[in-house]
Amino acid sequence: MIQSGPVILAMNHQSYLDPPLAGTTCDRAIYFLAKRTLMKTPLLRWFLPKLNVIPVNQEGIDRSALKALIRVLKSGNAALVFPEGARTLDGNLQPAEPGLGLVIAKTLAPVVPMRIFGAHEALPRGGGGLHFVPITIVVGEPIFFTPTDLGSPGKDLYPRLSQCVMDAISALRLN
Repeated sequence: MIQSGPVILAMNHQSYLDPPLAGTTCDRAIYFLAKRTLMKTPLLRWFLPKLNVIPVNQEGIDRSALKALIRVLKSGNAALVFPEGARTLDGNLQPAEPGLGLVIAKTLAPVVPMRIFGAHEALPRGGGGLHFVPITIVVGEPIFFTPTDLGSPGKDLYPRLSQCVMDAISALRLN
């Protein structure tokens, strides 16, 4: 894990358990994106900002959240991003959204691919309650993007960068 300077921790998203569990893999403060609707609950509205949460509107592209994330990274911090944008319904990996690609292009921050296994079974989206099952996070090797990787600007740049990271996440396996 990269211990100093900007870094994006990019992980698949299975459950509400993912952010705190991802945080246990890192020995430094991490900023998190969390859906803005969580801030409607008074306790969470008070508590989440103390955990370095950046609220994000999941309806379309939230440019203010992406700008805040870029500022966090340019300040030398670590941030957890879910390239899929939302929790999976069925436990399978979902296509990457272009937002991560935009952040990579604007910051060139190294990206550490991470893959969580078992969180969907422990606390699936849509209910079913909490189940005690093994959960494992596999951490991959950092990806260092360069200006050359960005190539010429075009409408496929952000999706291409996001998909590159999603492919690295997909390649991670349980030992």
